[in-house]
Amino acid sequence: MNIFKILSKMRILLLGFRLIMFPVMLVGAQAAFAQSIPSVQEIIDYADTHYEVRSDMTAQARITSKDVEQGTKIIESVLYRRDRDDAFLIVLSSPETERGNGYLRVEDNMWMYKRNTRTFTHIGRDEKIGGSNTSAGDIETRKFKELYKPAVDAAGKDKITAETIGSAKIPVYKVEVTAKVNDVKYPKLIMWVTRDKYLELKRECYSLSGTLMETDYFTNYKEIDGRYVPLLQKFIDEIDKGSVSVFEITGISFEKVDDYKFDKKYLESLSK
Repeated sequence: MNIFKILSKMRILLLGFRLIMFPVMLVGAQAAFAQSIPSVQEIIDYADTHYEVRSDMTAQARITSKDVEQGTKIIESVLYRRDRDDAFLIVLSSPETERGNGYLRVEDNMWMYKRNTRTFTHIGRDEKIGGSNTSAGDIETRKFKELYKPAVDAAGKDKITAETIGSAKIPVYKVEVTAKVNDVKYPKLIMWVTRDKYLELKRECYSLSGTLMETDYFTNYKEIDGRYVPLLQKFIDEIDKGSVSVFEITGISFEKVDDYKFDKKYLESLSK
């Protein structure tokens, strides 16, 4: 969200913006099947260089959250990203109970705004958006190499293997990485990326103790203005069984976003 991963899963959020049309991806991956296995750092560097968002961005986002007890909830929002400092803003537009609420990140600060009380609360990256299974951290687009490093085995070798995935038997690399910093949502990730473009298809997210916390899927890929942007991401909560969130992005624009939108006053003005 590679939402956003927008804004990295908004990669959403934005971890993230790493896409191409699926049939093209499949053909390219098959052609690369016999290639020698790269290092994990090569994959990380390639993704950061070729798939990063390099401009401001505006998009419409929908989060469909399914819960065994609470049923299905759909959240509509508008996403804004400012490139020069990776600031982002999420403004919720529906349902009515969430309309006007927002999430703002500028530098190292992230706030949640509540329209009814007109108050800002300083939050962490694991804060859920509107009660969904998508978190504020999923929307960031920080460089992956700043957050994670290759995991190595007892012999000091990268944890990477060549496999296939899905009924279509898509050739992929299974890659394991560990966190370099403390402020990431999950300290360990196992990812399945295509062998040609290193596009992420699946991700398993683990806690520090090694517990599988979440499984993510990345589908419906598309290239937009020369950039690879994930249009659909699915997050499955492995602890709260039955909890699933689907994150969809539409109406993407890379036009400049006015600076005044990345200010608390803008969110407050929407409540008037």
